[in-house]
Amino acid sequence: MQRRYLSLAAAGLTTAMTLSLSACGSSADGGDVTLKLVAADYGDTQANSSQHYWDKLVKDFEKQNPNIKVEVSVYSWKDVDKKVEDMVKSGKAPDMAQIGAYADYAAEGKLYSADQLLSIPVHADFVPALAEAGEYQRIQYGMPFGASTRRLFYNKKLFAEAGITDPPQSWSDVAADAAKLKAKGVKMPYALPLGPEETQAETLMWMLSGGGSYTDSIGKYTIDSPQNVKTFEWLKKNLVGPGLTGGDPAKLNRQDAFNAFAAGDVGMLNGHPTLMKQAESKGIDYGTVDLPGVDGKAKATMGVADWMTAFKQGGHRDQVGKFLDFVYNEKNVMDFSGEYGLLPVTTSGSEAMLADSKYAKLHSFLRQLGGAEFYPANKTSWPLVSKTVKAKMGTAVGANGNPAGVLSDIQNTANEADNAGQ
Repeated sequence: MQRRYLSLAAAGLTTAMTLSLSACGSSADGGDVTLKLVAADYGDTQANSSQHYWDKLVKDFEKQNPNIKVEVSVYSWKDVDKKVEDMVKSGKAPDMAQIGAYADYAAEGKLYSADQLLSIPVHADFVPALAEAGEYQRIQYGMPFGASTRRLFYNKKLFAEAGITDPPQSWSDVAADAAKLKAKGVKMPYALPLGPEETQAETLMWMLSGGGSYTDSIGKYTIDSPQNVKTFEWLKKNLVGPGLTGGDPAKLNRQDAFNAFAAGDVGMLNGHPTLMKQAESKGIDYGTVDLPGVDGKAKATMGVADWMTAFKQGGHRDQVGKFLDFVYNEKNVMDFSGEYGLLPVTTSGSEAMLADSKYAKLHSFLRQLGGAEFYPANKTSWPLVSKTVKAKMGTAVGANGNPAGVLSDIQNTANEADNAGQ
């Protein structure tokens, strides 16, 4: 994964230079314009659907900009990426799409870059690590919209009953604590969701905790690196083999693991901020700590971001830029983050959240964001690699699993996809 840490000042200077060069090519449509936005739903019921957030935001925007109308269509995460893909293929790309990936569209020249759309202060306000994660060939096309990081959750009541006084900081602590929890009859001492729902996330968290990742510092896939092989051999031998995961990880999906934690059946698992609300609603007394690593806390945690993209087809660059400047103002960023338990994607929003005790439980997640590592979403090969990880990774740690062999197979697929995309 490319890791370049840019200061906000440097990012702003680069943006200013790019804007001065690109402004003369700006579209300037006269008259009324209707923009179409396709967005993902972060709510889990109709009552808290993202449609409500967008309806209010659009109403406020249109009051200030009567010549620009915005129509927002909200779809579930299960459907939204495919919906946008179909619209683009049919020649009816939306003006904007808030989705899970951007590299394919950027590679095909279908997207405006962020510096063609946003004002200098707004563009420079993105958290640098997130702005970088939205780059394709060093140009930002993906504008971060929702973000989260991961921590280890543990059930304080189950830990106390097992005589565990401190949460784990290393792999050996995880194994020892899981054994104590199992001895006390805990159904799932360590929940390891390597089922198909979000295998790529659990896999990356463990890669990072073992000193590896999906890619190296120049973006080359390193899936079958010695560090990654050792990580999954350790899991197979020390957690899965002794029965400390409470079942076959290949059959456990993330949401099922979260549900089991909220039901009081899980001692430990890796989770993101939305698990807090789910656990609290069921009365679970929990704590969170940095992801444990080989000899201490992991070198980095995983970060996840979803992406706002803007398609060139409609030609409404100026109007889209004006709307997105409004979307990313501090109030709207904070309203969205607060409603859905996510982390602000802007520096101003992050500072506001850290200064507000109302968001105290999110502070530990937020402090990790600047140094988090993300999926290699800047690679057009990533969707296929992610799909392959989902299909195969769970088998690596099973009774007859071969971590080195599975990782090698995925590496081969990644190399072929990467070469095909060049």
